[in-house]
Amino acid sequence: MPTPSLTALPIRRLTPRDLAACADLSEDRGWPREEHKWGFLLTAGKGYGIDAPDGGLVSACVVTEYGPHGRPGLGAIGMVLVAERYARQGIGRRLMRHVMSLMGTTPLTLHATPNGRPLYEELGFKVTGRAEMVRGHFTPDELASDVVTRAATAEDLMATLRLDEEVFGSDRTHVITRLPAFADQLRVAEEGDRVIGYAAAWPNMDTQVVGPLIARDTETAKALLASLAAGTDRPLRTDIDVRHEELLTWVKARGLESVAFNAVMSQGIAELPGDWRRRFAPLTVAAG
Repeated sequence: MPTPSLTALPIRRLTPRDLAACADLSEDRGWPREEHKWGFLLTAGKGYGIDAPDGGLVSACVVTEYGPHGRPGLGAIGMVLVAERYARQGIGRRLMRHVMSLMGTTPLTLHATPNGRPLYEELGFKVTGRAEMVRGHFTPDELASDVVTRAATAEDLMATLRLDEEVFGSDRTHVITRLPAFADQLRVAEEGDRVIGYAAAWPNMDTQVVGPLIARDTETAKALLASLAAGTDRPLRTDIDVRHEELLTWVKARGLESVAFNAVMSQGIAELPGDWRRRFAPLTVAAG
């Protein structure tokens, strides 16, 4: 039987049953398997992929929609991968165009590596910001913070959702409500009885990823990050908006080192909604 051409291979929705195939695809491209993150994205978002004639996946990506159900105000695209043996044959472009067609006029955003950026620019995405990935073992600050942080409880959910929507600029209820099961730690910062920030740390291979990190100001962000670091022996990893220079300088002085820079790109919108001044790090660059 002749092998079908790549352009004839159908694009289909992925489900949590495709978790192992997605992790295999990550590994094929030299990325960590990140099964925990894939599982989260395939349930909180919508996965799309192409099955390979010889088994596994030719390509995959995930779109996480934010805003009213059925009428999203923003879509975040991530985990765009093409198997090495099918690379440089237009597969990634075809999958991206398919997703963009499905999303219609909904504004889109993504974090692009230097390798991926030319494709996204070709598809109409423009750079609207930058994020710096930092990683390392955190050394605690000798001076105690005045900011009060504690483990989040079920009673904090509504206040956290209100704060998140205000800062992110779109409703993320379906994502934030999954954090208690996804993350190893979920903490809030409070002033009196008011939640002024929150952050999570979740397992990713040998690291703890800090994200989302939303805080009233830099001091609050520092306190949340330090409190998360105190709860793990693993190295921390996070992606910080480069406009938060003070926080970046602080984490680097405490053991985290710069690993990479990603371009934050958008299509159909001049800049991301919400308040970047209180948005320090995304949940993951794959979901915004």
